[in-house]
Amino acid sequence: MPDRTRQTVLFEDTFRKPVHVAFAADALSSDGGVTLLSALDRRMGLTESLLSRVKDERQQSKVSYSYGDLFRQRVFGLALGYSDGADANDLRRDPMMKLVTDRDPARGGDLASQSSISRFENALSARQVAEMGREFEEFVIRRLGRRHRRARVVTLDFDSTVDPTHGQQQLSMFNGFYDTYCYLPLLGFVSIDGHPEQYLFHARLRPGTVRCHRGVIPVLRRAVALVRRSFSKARILVRMDAGFYHPRVLDVLEELRVEYAVGMARNKALKALAEEWMAVSRSLAEHSEKTETEFGHCDYLPKSWSRGRRVVVKAEVVCYPGREPKDNPRFVVTNRRRMLPGNLYKWYCGRGESENRIKELKNDLSLDRTSCSRFVANQFRVLMTAAAFALFQELRWQLRDTRAARSTVGRIRDMLLKVATRVVTSVRRVVCRFPTSMPWADVWRVAALRCGAVLV
Repeated sequence: MPDRTRQTVLFEDTFRKPVHVAFAADALSSDGGVTLLSALDRRMGLTESLLSRVKDERQQSKVSYSYGDLFRQRVFGLALGYSDGADANDLRRDPMMKLVTDRDPARGGDLASQSSISRFENALSARQVAEMGREFEEFVIRRLGRRHRRARVVTLDFDSTVDPTHGQQQLSMFNGFYDTYCYLPLLGFVSIDGHPEQYLFHARLRPGTVRCHRGVIPVLRRAVALVRRSFSKARILVRMDAGFYHPRVLDVLEELRVEYAVGMARNKALKALAEEWMAVSRSLAEHSEKTETEFGHCDYLPKSWSRGRRVVVKAEVVCYPGREPKDNPRFVVTNRRRMLPGNLYKWYCGRGESENRIKELKNDLSLDRTSCSRFVANQFRVLMTAAAFALFQELRWQLRDTRAARSTVGRIRDMLLKVATRVVTSVRRVVCRFPTSMPWADVWRVAALRCGAVLV
């Protein structure tokens, strides 16, 4: 059988001269920039902190790869875009992957194969994975507390997303709303003083038919307690969409003494209360033939509530060319009584920024690649993806005053991590030679210095 890595191809008539391509360059990697993430991880202590909640009870004399080796190999692989466990077979000899997992790039042993990675993903118990999830929550919020010691406002946003499944995954169930078998992960984000970055601090997989609010109350209690310890002088705000609305959730938010805004689905009573503002919007839309919006607020007390609460009304009439005007009322229940209705609704809509973080998690880091048979193994994959995302968010913070400040995870990976590199090792040092034509060399250099490197 021929060695596929040594085969040569020829573009004979495509270019001005014949072009030969041969897989014959040793000690090269296409992922030279992964040193940034590894340096960040060592400086932050993220993977070390998460692994502190897991005890490796295997016989160490019979173990080739520690849990730390396997965990970091998987997290860095996800960060580099290798979402499938089978990718480990192609990466196990990569010199840069060896370097960031504490192996000699040239003489070090190969990394774990796909079978070892799969055994690792299925080895942890539900309790161990849950403990790692708690540690991730604490790590993110504590770190933000040390960075923003004078923060005045901390905002918690919660959202869920669909994770379609294809196979015999445990607890995969058919969801009629999404018309597919799926999981419904719960994600929590924290932002500081209106800064646009929303940091992921909670990622939990849930069965496909759960109500959105399931599991959010214990996370709320833990998160609010953590925020109060880390940000002693900050106000705590919470935003959730209508899927999380439940009378018990509102009672808990008030019990925790936080300010909140939670969307509500429309019903006959709310539509009747909104009619006076809807009438104004209809009249304006009839004359302008454009979408018109009015805001108002009222007190509302259904039978399921323990007390009356303020409901902000967005009375909107949507106009499209060639169509009849359409009523589009929206409702938000809140305990923020001093804000004007329009300002309150605008602040509530700010929670939509978390959708961009979810897109990064799914499109750039394959959060929804939950193809293990066991539910706990899939939750562990979600947690490792969250760890990779946390490293990217920290890297984005370090680049906050550069031209890569608002780049997505995928863009940062293409700019700074996917770098062709020749790795040269000696007794004293390892030299990584990047291309002289690298277009983002200035940004990479800034990132390296802020991740702990020095100029020589």
